[in-house]
Amino acid sequence: MDHGTLSLIVLGLAVVLFVWNRLPVDVVAVLVALALWATGVLGFTEVLAGFGDPVVIFIATLFVVSEGVDATGVTAWAGQQIVRYAGTTRSRLLIAVTALCAVLSALITLNGAVAALLPLVGMLAIRIGQPPSRMLMPLTFAGSAGALLMLTGTPVNIIVSEAARDAGAGYFPFFSFAVVGVPLVVGTIAISVLLGPKLLPATRPAHPAADLAVHARTLDLHYDLQDGFYRLRVRELSPLLGLGASEVDLTAYPGVVIVGVQDGQGRTRTDTTIDVGDVLVVTGPREQVTSLTADSLLTVSMLPVDNLLTREAGVVEAVVPPRSALVGETVFPGMHRGRDLVIIAVQRMGKDRGSRPTELAEGDALLVHGPWTVLDELSRDRDILLVDSPELVRRQAVPWGPKASIAVAVLAAMVVLLATGAVPPAMAGLLAATAMVLTKVVGPRQAYRAISWQIVVLIGALIPLSGAIRSSGGADRIADLIVDAVGPGRPYLLLLALFVLTAALGQMVSNTATVLIVAPIAVAAAQGTGTSVKPVLMLIAVAGAASLLTPISTPANMMIMSPAGYRFGDYWKLGLVVMAWWLLTAIVVVPLVWPF
Repeated sequence: MDHGTLSLIVLGLAVVLFVWNRLPVDVVAVLVALALWATGVLGFTEVLAGFGDPVVIFIATLFVVSEGVDATGVTAWAGQQIVRYAGTTRSRLLIAVTALCAVLSALITLNGAVAALLPLVGMLAIRIGQPPSRMLMPLTFAGSAGALLMLTGTPVNIIVSEAARDAGAGYFPFFSFAVVGVPLVVGTIAISVLLGPKLLPATRPAHPAADLAVHARTLDLHYDLQDGFYRLRVRELSPLLGLGASEVDLTAYPGVVIVGVQDGQGRTRTDTTIDVGDVLVVTGPREQVTSLTADSLLTVSMLPVDNLLTREAGVVEAVVPPRSALVGETVFPGMHRGRDLVIIAVQRMGKDRGSRPTELAEGDALLVHGPWTVLDELSRDRDILLVDSPELVRRQAVPWGPKASIAVAVLAAMVVLLATGAVPPAMAGLLAATAMVLTKVVGPRQAYRAISWQIVVLIGALIPLSGAIRSSGGADRIADLIVDAVGPGRPYLLLLALFVLTAALGQMVSNTATVLIVAPIAVAAAQGTGTSVKPVLMLIAVAGAASLLTPISTPANMMIMSPAGYRFGDYWKLGLVVMAWWLLTAIVVVPLVWPF
């Protein structure tokens, strides 16, 4: 049996396994690579070459860059700005969040954009009285369209650009995808606004996600912090000058507790004495705080509870688990634990313990304030359980964190390098990812965790299949069938056939895997009919991104399924209309820009 036949058999078995959906997609991809080696279609080195391909390196670095942008609160900041100007009208809000998702998808990939905006959009839907199901699917579909605004928006774009170069037509320029992407985004949003209420179910999730964007307010209500928090600025001649926060005598002011000390720029001070211009963050009855202010020569102003969540410090809720070493320890509000953590409140059985000392027992809840880095370390402390991850709270509740400007600068530099072609895409990605780590926007371990290794393995293991189909003549055989069915001199019919093939396969198989498989077939079909390669490959990019009919077609579609309460059959109604628009746009626009 010749290698072309063997490669097509392996391809057929791969599609069956992908559709069967009983094995992880990355495992299927590895089995495909092993099958190519076992059948002798490819040698050992050729099978492993995909993992060192520049496409794989570039995609891996994009995950690190995406993590830097999201972790520093840039996404949360963008979301809040959009909501601030869009208001609470359903149509305006839907247009705003879907447009934001489209832009973010182009910058940090679809999965990253949807993951970042999912909690925000879900909570916004509830606040305006709309089921999340009416907003989350349009969000993902607009993000899928937005991935076609730039070269880096999706691995599919990178794959077709590499395929165009391999075919001798040269790379697609960085922003060339926007020619198709912009009308796709505009049409997708318009269809979602106009037809979404009719085509989308009005379902609500059984377990809505926590709205961490208003985390401080939630804790305020739960712990009944009715006395509020105050900022007391230290003036000259204050008797508190030179004292540490723990040395301030508050016995004359019942109920007043010093939460922490900050300097004039809002940075928490834990290892120095009180100085002129410092700010004491306190809680307690208004009259007692007023007395302390007058007696200690301080300037007082009300501090909203939200201000406990700053760029440098925050608040977390923790529970004492069974067999914890904390059981039996006596604590009280205002107590410093270590150098950086302050216990603000203690609850037992849902009731506040007030300012009196409490001997901790299993199940007690603590409200703890401290620097984010220290709160993150509590996640690994086996003696305490955090109700919400400090990292997730910080991402949603603290927009534009301390290193947000650096993250944006690194992203902008990467876009410039890619747009100008000064360096190869993989090198631009490596430089950006390395800059994120060196500037400590992303820690080394955080960078490794950010990479979706399933995607990396999937692409690395399937690249050899794509090459084998092309080099063994398998792509030419399938292309011949398409050419025979379409006939010569019918380029529009060829585009239609390739769109249907790619889009149909992409509903059951990863769109990345689909394009890796279809790209060599499309190139062979174009060459067999005398059609230019670039319009065919750009259409493949559009069809590959049109994974809209099933929840299993993309991770982003699966991400919104539970939070929105969707069922498997809910996707195709809106998805089919959107896909029809995508097909029409591709058939009309692509040949105008890239002639046959």
